[in-house]
Amino acid sequence: MRTQMLEVCPTIAEGEVKIDVKPLGIGGKEAPARMLFDGKSGDAVCVSLIDLGNRFRIIVAEVEGIRVPKSMPKLPVASVMWKPYPNFHDGAMAWILAGGAHHSVISYTISAQHIIDFAHMANIECVVIGRNTDINKFEQELLISDMVWSR
Repeated sequence: MRTQMLEVCPTIAEGEVKIDVKPLGIGGKEAPARMLFDGKSGDAVCVSLIDLGNRFRIIVAEVEGIRVPKSMPKLPVASVMWKPYPNFHDGAMAWILAGGAHHSVISYTISAQHIIDFAHMANIECVVIGRNTDINKFEQELLISDMVWSR
């Protein structure tokens, strides 16, 4: 999986961070200044907050940040790549089943437990996709969660 948006924090960079101004190509706005860098490798979490109508859900995916395998000089934004746990198929399947949004936040600093603790304090549902996620059990947990939170 990979992100290539304008809203990136240079604390996730490995190596040099540059700023470049290039046209967007859409929207008819002035060309923005954008940070260009490659993300670092290491354990991270990818987090998304979604609105389910009757409640919010925080989705936490434990991931492994990986170095960008080859230079992408024409990509006009920062590039961060990661491998989801437990594997690509089940990680993506669980993200979709949970309602994972297109926009997410990645952090190499906090852990899934930090997000779980925050969700408990804020009374927000929280699901975690990690190394030991079994897709069948995960789907059942989502169904049970829907029943509990729908009361």
